[in-house]
Amino acid sequence: MTKGKPMKIVNKGGAGGFALFIAFWGAVVYFVQNSVGFWGFCLALLKAAVWPAIVLHKVLMLLNVG
Repeated sequence: MTKGKPMKIVNKGGAGGFALFIAFWGAVVYFVQNSVGFWGFCLALLKAAVWPAIVLHKVLMLLNVG
């Protein structure tokens, strides 16, 4: 790093990250409402974290990609 000249950091990914954050918490609420017991709660958190990958996989399968 050069001395004397400050580094400028630009972050341009805020809106997409916020949308994913809201979608995650919406999925948490949905799956937790349908869970029973401690392990059901743990599974609900796992499902909420993984559901975007599952949806993307299904969409790609429907589009015959890969």
